[in-house]
Amino acid sequence: MAESGVTEAGLKATLVDKVDALHVDIEDMSGGCGQAFSAIIVSPQFARKTVLARHRLVNAALRTEIAAIHAWTPKCYTPEEWERQGGTAVAPGKQTTGEVVNGTRE
Repeated sequence: MAESGVTEAGLKATLVDKVDALHVDIEDMSGGCGQAFSAIIVSPQFARKTVLARHRLVNAALRTEIAAIHAWTPKCYTPEEWERQGGTAVAPGKQTTGEVVNGTRE
């Protein structure tokens, strides 16, 4: 189990239950210790909501889990938005090139 006690499966189950998520893709970005997650969440509850309102809805559903981790980065879509994208998107942080920011590597 992840050090934080938070798992990808647990986050997904909570989102399906509390925000009626139709699709959830979660990735542990912390290398398995359960401290940083990125997510793609598709729910009809996001309709007519701003990005901020969508994030607040998700954060309220995951209040306990978010309190136990270091970083949480969701991308929220309505089913219609998800369909327009062809049902594909990459969770935040998943498509990295391995580039190093100047001054961070000696």
